[in-house]
Amino acid sequence: METIRASQEILLQEGYNAFEIDTEEAAELKFVISRPCDVFVRIRKASELKLETKVEDGIKAAILFYNSCDETIHAQETYSVGRDADLTIAYGECSHGDVYRDSRVALKESGAKALLSSASLVNERKEYNIEVANLAPHTFGEIRNYAVVLADGRLMIDAIGRIVKGAYRSESHQTSRALSFADGQRSEILPELLIDENDVQASHAMSIGRVDEDQLYYMMSRGLSIEQCTSLISTGYLMPITEILSNEELRGSLAQEMERKISELCSM
Repeated sequence: METIRASQEILLQEGYNAFEIDTEEAAELKFVISRPCDVFVRIRKASELKLETKVEDGIKAAILFYNSCDETIHAQETYSVGRDADLTIAYGECSHGDVYRDSRVALKESGAKALLSSASLVNERKEYNIEVANLAPHTFGEIRNYAVVLADGRLMIDAIGRIVKGAYRSESHQTSRALSFADGQRSEILPELLIDENDVQASHAMSIGRVDEDQLYYMMSRGLSIEQCTSLISTGYLMPITEILSNEELRGSLAQEMERKISELCSM
């Protein structure tokens, strides 16, 4: 795993790439994706992060960011997806620190596809501003956000799907769901569709609610504590984020790490 400590441009290699961001300074990174690849990025420390990513024509790529930094992070990210390219972006958030993320995806050429997905265990403040913009005909954009909000957590998601005039026969879809275990937790999700073309498909779904009381009662009747129930349900809700990686060894170790972190946060 390569450690990133300063601003740089990185030409990603075909296959599996792994990086760890660990810097005291504000970092500006540029990823150039010209070959099919999977990318794992662990954020160990980075108070300010700017990332520009370009996916060239016909390339399929997946990027998973896993935040293990327990300090405040401000991240600004832009992604440009070329003709017939396919990009998956995923965020795994199980940290103690506040996170402010602004993510913009531009589907710039015909046939471009992008999925932006997040799985967040929220016990601090997490604010996400997300936009996937269809800028050309026959493009496909999707946003999926899943969050478990704990007692002291504050969640805000502004998710925008935008189809511009002339991007006919394009699609924009989004799903955002936040689960809590008690009343009084603060979650705000704003699903937006900004459509300026008629011949398109677009949809959004949003839900904020508490875990099913019958499910919780059943688990506790089998001898589990409320902390154990919270951890198990949260793990099942958030763990699918690891499945975007094709590297089985990393996928398994990351799943174990997330499970430990979720158990730790849920028992606090």
